[in-house]
Amino acid sequence: MKIIMIGASLQQNGGIATVEQLILKYAPNEIKIQHLTSHDEGSITHRLIVFIKALISLLSQLIFQKTDIVYIHLSDGGSVLRKAIIALTAFIFQKPVFIHAHGAEFHVTYSRLPLWAKKWLNAIFRKCQGFIVLSNTWKDFYVTNLGLNPQQVFVLPNPTELPIEIPQRLSVKKVTLLFCGRVGQRKGAFDLIQAFANLPSTIKDRSQLILAGDGDLEAGQNLVNSLNLAEYITFLGWVDSQKRNELLADADVFILPSYNEGLPMAILEAMAWGLPVISTPVGGIPELVVPQKNGLLVTPGDVENLSQAMQTLIANETLRLAMGEAARETVAPFDVRQYSCHLADIFSKSVNVINSIEYEY
Repeated sequence: MKIIMIGASLQQNGGIATVEQLILKYAPNEIKIQHLTSHDEGSITHRLIVFIKALISLLSQLIFQKTDIVYIHLSDGGSVLRKAIIALTAFIFQKPVFIHAHGAEFHVTYSRLPLWAKKWLNAIFRKCQGFIVLSNTWKDFYVTNLGLNPQQVFVLPNPTELPIEIPQRLSVKKVTLLFCGRVGQRKGAFDLIQAFANLPSTIKDRSQLILAGDGDLEAGQNLVNSLNLAEYITFLGWVDSQKRNELLADADVFILPSYNEGLPMAILEAMAWGLPVISTPVGGIPELVVPQKNGLLVTPGDVENLSQAMQTLIANETLRLAMGEAARETVAPFDVRQYSCHLADIFSKSVNVINSIEYEY
């Protein structure tokens, strides 16, 4: 089976590129996947050129019948228009289209569209052979708001690579709290800094906070300086996968107090490394993080309760370790090898249905 996968640049920061890389790395032998980059960071001109090149390459493949499936990774914002154009192009050549929805703020983008644009987008999505979402919560959204057939929508949580060994993390002198993600309002980075500032001095002295990721680092550092937290909080900027794994191995608690999410790769990776998670009940997170079992959940923007959750895990090593162990067990079924088999199964069953229909016709 030959598949054209269209999405973000593999060199781009973020969860979608990570998922794409894992799919390419672990694709079963019976599937051949070619990746086309339809979006890359840069100027508007650069982004337009990247998209046009992807569209031309796709047209070439379709014209010469070099693909069986067009597999599209969808985010939010401008991604919606780009991927709608790509889907329409594939429809012209009567190729089955699968859309894999990742966008944490797709519902925000969708709500701002005029009625005619919503109807146009709904029609495109309903014509797809399959629509892959990250959680049952997102399935309900697309079925209810865009009119997708529930049989058309497949729930496939993001994958993770399970480390073979994880640290013991016993009797640590300083508890390391780790945030991985874009520093800014949506991921709750500023709330996190404020919550850390509210910790009692005795708890603060027993901990440190590390923020790894690009974004509004200047605003974050200014907030840290204004709260006199420079000795406790470190910004690392963007880190590669090797450095990220080192950070996860050295950390004791993972924190991501986001306002909107799909199903964050960062949380899956942290749980795979045996870390308890403090997060928020948005997107698919509540289907993964179970309060008092493998982590703690607080309402987005609730700085007081976020601070209390941090204090609880800093002070209680027994609870911290037990939740970390449970977190590792929770994500074991999300191992990328099982994920790749599930994804291949979705494709093959759908293609078999198409072939049988054509044969009967």
